Amino acid sequence: MNGLKIITNHVMYKIPYADLRGQYNESKLYIDKAISEVIESHQYIHGKFTQELENELKKYTGAEDCACVGSGSIALQCALKAGNILPGDEVITVSHTFVSTVEAIVNVGAIPVFVDIDEYYQIDVNKIENKITNKTKAILFVDLYGQTPNIDALKIISSKNNLLLIEDAAQSFGSEYKGKKVGSVVGITTFSFNPTKNLGAMGDAGAVVGPKDIIAKIKMYRDHGRGEKYAYDEIGYNARIDNLQAQIVQAKLRYIDNWNKGRLKKAIRYNNKLKDYVKVPLINKDSLHTFYIYAIQTDRRDELKSYLNENGIGTNIHYKYPVHQTKAYEKYATNDLTISEEVCKKIISLPVYHTLSQSKQDYIIKKVIEFHK
Repeated sequence: MNGLKIITNHVMYKIPYADLRGQYNESKLYIDKAISEVIESHQYIHGKFTQELENELKKYTGAEDCACVGSGSIALQCALKAGNILPGDEVITVSHTFVSTVEAIVNVGAIPVFVDIDEYYQIDVNKIENKITNKTKAILFVDLYGQTPNIDALKIISSKNNLLLIEDAAQSFGSEYKGKKVGSVVGITTFSFNPTKNLGAMGDAGAVVGPKDIIAKIKMYRDHGRGEKYAYDEIGYNARIDNLQAQIVQAKLRYIDNWNKGRLKKAIRYNNKLKDYVKVPLINKDSLHTFYIYAIQTDRRDELKSYLNENGIGTNIHYKYPVHQTKAYEKYATNDLTISEEVCKKIISLPVYHTLSQSKQDYIIKKVIEFHK
């Protein structure tokens, strides 16, 4: 009954953690038309559809140039490679992130150097300079959950120490820093259009925006390193976006600001209702938070997750382990990542999509409060 069950005289909703169906229903007319155009053209990789999306992303973000690629993960790897990050170089980043941030560093042969996070879940800018050595070549920071860190401070640090600055904006498409769209704030910015993102494809897709010389390299790397059809100038990747995904992202782009406003509205309502029961996320006044993730902290995280699941509410954990505590990356661990480690024990993500009705959000709020009472 429309996601609703009546159990022993009281209502229990069935609320998924994400609602990709609702997003599709809103943009169905444009998506279906876009998919048909690609199928009828018989052009599935490269060509005008990719170029159209790149032009739209440049226009939206205010970036100088754009290269669309096959995923957010390969976008990071291409950005590092185009930035001349070489084997043995050190790249400063965070451990409280999705693994692809660190994976990209390791896959170009570089060494991830972790810095702990601050109260906003962002890289702690006050701890970066202690980690800089003569091998440090870049800072790869993450706009975790949908808002930016202190980018002014990051720019000062990178300029002072002659470091490349790369923004992993996989979670923050449409966000702003001091009124400027993410994508136009830092020289090199990468995006993910994974289906679960605020702006998502129906498969993997990503993009890099930045200066023309960097983007020219990335366009070469994404296509096996070739300059001309049969001329392979450098070793590259099979990292092209397919035109179906390019068209789907372009079809959804017209909705993104309204969708982000809806998520922010839901997040602020959660904050107001839950602040006396759990640790709610802080919103940085300099950053427009788009809430890809709405994460709270509680000492009884696993119990709360089970309780919400029993009551029909889907949740997630972003992230259960910091990257340095996983088997693949434990050799890069240091003993000064205490906040990242503590957060990962307490954090739980609640549904925050713009199509979440007020009655369903009220139900989630009620169950979180019930549990803590």
